[in-house]
Amino acid sequence: MNKQIRFTSESLSPLYKMSIGFDRLAEQFFNDPTFNNAQTGYPPYNIAKKDDDVYEVTLAVAGFKKDDIDISLEDGTLIIKGESNVLDESVEYLHKGIAERNFIRTFKLAEFVEVKEAKLEDGILRVSLFRNVPDALKPQSIKIT
Repeated sequence: MNKQIRFTSESLSPLYKMSIGFDRLAEQFFNDPTFNNAQTGYPPYNIAKKDDDVYEVTLAVAGFKKDDIDISLEDGTLIIKGESNVLDESVEYLHKGIAERNFIRTFKLAEFVEVKEAKLEDGILRVSLFRNVPDALKPQSIKIT
C-alpha cells in the first residue's frame, strides 16, 4: 500500500512551540516555488550525506556532454540544466525508449552550503557540496562565573 501524504505549514505546528523562528522557516519552505513546482522524474538523482558537512548530488545524465550541462547557484538554489541536441530527426524510430530530452533540476540549499566541485564521468554527474559555517556562528560553550 502506497499512501501519499500532503504536508502543509499547519502539519508542523506542534514543532512551533519547541523552537524559535521555525515558523518563518516553515513558511519559506512551503511557499518556495522550487518546493511546489512538480518536477518530472527526469533525470533521476540521489542526494547523499558523505560526512557531517559534506553532501553529494548525483544525477544520471547519460548522453549529455560537459558542454550540454550548465550548473549555477542563484539565491541559495542550485540549478542544473541540461540541453542536448542528440535527437536525429532523419531516423525513423520503431521504438524510442531512451530519454533524450532537456531538463532543469533545482535544489534549495541550506544556509552556508557551497558548491565545491562538479564532475561528469560515465553518464553520472556528481556535484559535491559542503557546509561552511563561520566560526562565529558555530555552537559555543558559555562559562558560568
